[in-house]
Amino acid sequence: MSDSPYEKLGVPEGSSFEEIQAARTRLVADLAGDQRKISEVEAAYDAVLMDRLRLRQEGKIKVPEGIRFPEKLAPAAAPQTPAPAKSSRWLQQWIDTPSSADIALPGGILAATGAAVYFYPVDSVLQVAMAIATGSTLYLLYRKEQKLGRAVLLGIGGLVLGFAIGGLLYGLILPYVPGLPRDDVFISIVTFLILWLVSSFTK
Repeated sequence: MSDSPYEKLGVPEGSSFEEIQAARTRLVADLAGDQRKISEVEAAYDAVLMDRLRLRQEGKIKVPEGIRFPEKLAPAAAPQTPAPAKSSRWLQQWIDTPSSADIALPGGILAATGAAVYFYPVDSVLQVAMAIATGSTLYLLYRKEQKLGRAVLLGIGGLVLGFAIGGLLYGLILPYVPGLPRDDVFISIVTFLILWLVSSFTK
């Protein structure tokens, strides 16, 4: 038998990869039990593959994209998206991403109440302004999620926080800033600011 690996496989040099592979499989099946001859067939098959690879690298043959020598690449692992942390999921339930209109509407209402309190610092104006600010905050919060309990909780929380921060700030800056408005006016304006933040950026 000739030393040509193609002839050992029984295929011409112009054979396709499928034909070469089929010839090798057929010969191995026919020679079952004769390990020496099977080894010769495997060696001829490897030699043909190496020859084809060399010819392809030299540009002498073109192998179609769908027919490649068995250079199997491990499939790329799909990128894993980390599961969101529980804390971020909890925040997403309460924090809103408002549109410009959702920011401007409560901003306009609460700016108007703040201006009324600042320019007309009498008890009746303070009471009406606080009622308007609280009512509008509750309405705007309820409109987002249609959950009255959550809206009341956030609205009352904003009021309490506003009173607390306003009182604390007033006590801290009073000695250093002359001409501050009355304490109830200052605290009301700070409370309106907190209510604006609550009605715009929570849900």
